[in-house]
Amino acid sequence: MPVQRLSAEDTPAALASFDAIIDARSPAEFAEDHLPGAINWPVLSNDERRIVGTQYKQISGFDARKIGAAMVARNIADHIDRWVIDLPRDWKPLVYCWRGGDRSGTLGWFLDKIGFRTHVLDGGYKAFRAVVRADLDRWPRQIDWRVVCGRTGSGKTRLLHALAAAGAQVLDLEAHAHHRGSVLGLAPGDVQPSQKAFERAVWCDLRGFDMGRPVFVESESRKIGQLRVPELLLDEARARGQCLRVEMGEAARLQLLLEDYDYLAQDPERFCGLLDALREVRGKEQVANWQAAVRAGHIAEVFGELMAKHYDPGYLRSLAQTFAGFDKARIVDLADASPQTLAEVARALVMA
Repeated sequence: MPVQRLSAEDTPAALASFDAIIDARSPAEFAEDHLPGAINWPVLSNDERRIVGTQYKQISGFDARKIGAAMVARNIADHIDRWVIDLPRDWKPLVYCWRGGDRSGTLGWFLDKIGFRTHVLDGGYKAFRAVVRADLDRWPRQIDWRVVCGRTGSGKTRLLHALAAAGAQVLDLEAHAHHRGSVLGLAPGDVQPSQKAFERAVWCDLRGFDMGRPVFVESESRKIGQLRVPELLLDEARARGQCLRVEMGEAARLQLLLEDYDYLAQDPERFCGLLDALREVRGKEQVANWQAAVRAGHIAEVFGELMAKHYDPGYLRSLAQTFAGFDKARIVDLADASPQTLAEVARALVMA
């Protein structure tokens, strides 16, 4: 059977029918973003792709194709040796590259000639990316949003996790962004994904939701760290979302912040470096005082002042201005952030 072509529009529903989704692009392209569940079998490495591209531009397409063909043949042979030898005849792969052209076509041809039921994605990753963008520009309008609002340290993220455990549909934007959404929000050793990978993760969640049931999401700014929240999603949550205002006592909030940001207490200089970002809005003197307090070990006092002087005033002002339903928000009282308290409140919200 010849290699079959799969349209990008049919891809989301068909993904589960394949035994493997193979990205034939370079490792750098794959790292930026890829189809859900894809594995990387590059037919050209990062350096090889650069060499072929340079040859194509500076010499000729014919010479570039000769050089590239030898590289591609060696790489495909290596993939077959490493991954294919023990696979059964009924193994069914989907192969794609950037536009569904030479790279995926060549790899797909080899797999087809071996005898596998091989499909190649028409239009490649570029076409799939267009589907993601189109869906993100329409699906948020179909969702009944429940927006979890509240001041910094009030347990919003933990409540989202408890809601998910209780069976609610939850979109955790900060988890997908690998960032807590504040100037202190990037954990040590963590790296934010690319914008495309972030949007694909959000798309995967939206695709799996039952549009007849509400979706819980945390109130967010337009950016989480360096990543932009999909515009329509944010606009719809702000305009139509039913707000839930989480309230927690000051002592419990401070304790939660100390737990969530314990890594900053363990690395005072990192904490001080992050505080530098507040110089413009809080002034050099105030930031210098906080940094001195951090170096002296007064972490709790600094978090208390950050809540009172920086996070709370700006957050509450922003919520009132941007979320249409905030003035009618249902109050959700959390005595503390213990698993038992969160689980009880989450169950009540799911049943409401």
